[in-house]
Amino acid sequence: MNASEIRQKFLKFFEERGHRVVPSSSLIPDDPSVLLTTAGMQQFKKYYTGEADPIKDFGAKNTVSIQKSFRTSDIDEVGDESHLTFFEMLGNFSFGGYFKEEAIRYAYDFITKEMGLEISYVTVFKGLGISGVVPKDEESKKIWKSLGVSDIREEEMEDVFWGPTGSEGPCGSTTEIYCKNSEGKDIEIWNIVFNEFYCHGSRDQLLNAPESIKLSDLPFKGIDTGMGLERLAMISQKTKTIFETDLFSGLCSALPRELLDSQKRVIVDHLRASVFLLADGVRPSNKERGYILRRLMRRILTHEELHPLNPKLFETIIVRVINDYGSFYPELLREKEKILGEYQGEHEKFGKSFRTGFKEFDTLAQSEKSISGKNAFHLYQSFGFPREVMRDLARERGIPFDDAGFESEFKKHQEVSRAGSETKFGGHGLYLKTGEVTIRDETEIEKVTRLHTATHLMHAALRAVLGTEVRQDGSDITVERTRFDFRFPRKVTSEELAKIEEWVNDAIQKDLAVKWEELGYEEALKHGALGFFREKYPPRVKVYTVFDSKSGKVLSKEFCGGPHVEHTGIIGRFRITKEESSSAGVRRIRAVIEPR
Repeated sequence: MNASEIRQKFLKFFEERGHRVVPSSSLIPDDPSVLLTTAGMQQFKKYYTGEADPIKDFGAKNTVSIQKSFRTSDIDEVGDESHLTFFEMLGNFSFGGYFKEEAIRYAYDFITKEMGLEISYVTVFKGLGISGVVPKDEESKKIWKSLGVSDIREEEMEDVFWGPTGSEGPCGSTTEIYCKNSEGKDIEIWNIVFNEFYCHGSRDQLLNAPESIKLSDLPFKGIDTGMGLERLAMISQKTKTIFETDLFSGLCSALPRELLDSQKRVIVDHLRASVFLLADGVRPSNKERGYILRRLMRRILTHEELHPLNPKLFETIIVRVINDYGSFYPELLREKEKILGEYQGEHEKFGKSFRTGFKEFDTLAQSEKSISGKNAFHLYQSFGFPREVMRDLARERGIPFDDAGFESEFKKHQEVSRAGSETKFGGHGLYLKTGEVTIRDETEIEKVTRLHTATHLMHAALRAVLGTEVRQDGSDITVERTRFDFRFPRKVTSEELAKIEEWVNDAIQKDLAVKWEELGYEEALKHGALGFFREKYPPRVKVYTVFDSKSGKVLSKEFCGGPHVEHTGIIGRFRITKEESSSAGVRRIRAVIEPR
């Protein structure tokens, strides 16, 4: 049974049992506590807590999905027989519709009857006395026995108790299903979580200091399950590893035989993951999820630089990934040209710096027989060498790589950067509260404030002139000017820049009102506020709105800490001084304000 057939069989099985099929959410999550979507339940979190109504949104209390998922914790492990960064998670969910009896029976029937597989053994929670509310899971044990499963193993909380990866959230005990691969090795393929409690803390806190964590009952008991498609395909197709399944075998066979298996696995995993990140709007950069993407892409490109590969080979594999997955994830086909364009841009940019940096790396490796933290950071800062690329190169040469030393140098650099930014105003800081701004006199406060509101107007103008695909990628405001980075695939023409200037100056001339209000994060999004840095926002946010008080028309509405003018007429004349490329797929505009 190929992967496409498994997907359809899974969805059909649960749809026939009263579950509403819900499409995968983006890899860029709405949850500000996590950088990327790591599990199928993330898009359903608010339904377990009672914040949202599944009947209203889905027409049912039970749902089923195949969720695009990404886990950064496994990046350094990719290359072995089982680890991935991107994977597909099959899951069924219930928000008060059913609990242990039905969830276990559904899983048993799907594995043994629909897939024709044999369950090797299952696990259940042996219990932990956190305030006496997490007892041993005797109920699950009894259900499994009634289904004829005899090998039932009791496990500790670390293995069979699910908790939030972020700050807090739903949690509960779990039961896991194991099957054997073609070599007879037991593989965990399905984890069924019984969400009963709300954990006022993270899973790590729950594991390490359970006595300090409060657990309260959820409004209702819920089911959250997760099964990796790649692992299920391996068991079903009777292969030794996930890389021999139809999901990867074609991609791996497209690579030259002289590459090691570990190298092939890194390449196909990272290419596949990059395609999905790019399709969901992530762009290579030096921060947050953009940095994760850049790490993947540059690790791939290193192999192209070090081995005699066809320079178009990786593009061919990218197109194959898009075509293989496009029927189920149509966003890949829709974003095909942008995906290829971003890859090509990063390819060109990294290739030039790599060749120069590699010579220096090679010299250091030969002369010092090791790569110190100081030298590693120099290569990272000067040539854009990701740490894992240097680590891979050092491992191939059999020389030490000073990870701890690199980390120390990196932290020193951050401290220096923070100190140097104290005279600047970051576009999302709180004035005189975050250390991002030190103003010398009242005149400077006034200038920075006017520039800040002008920056919001420019953002609105960019979206009005160029389209809503424009997404802020960063801003930096000093007393002299504003600098604004935004995602856009091409150079902005002089005619478009003139229209943007005119749009902003028209808004200034109309002397529009500016107001702010504090809202809950989700509420602010529902009210149309723009915010492109989800992981930075607290549960309650400030929203600044520029609007026409007569007509009520809103021109700009964004998450922001301030400060801003009270009305646009005092800003002055807005003028763009420069438009340029900041990085692949990111443009940069510099602008000033002048007296009228």
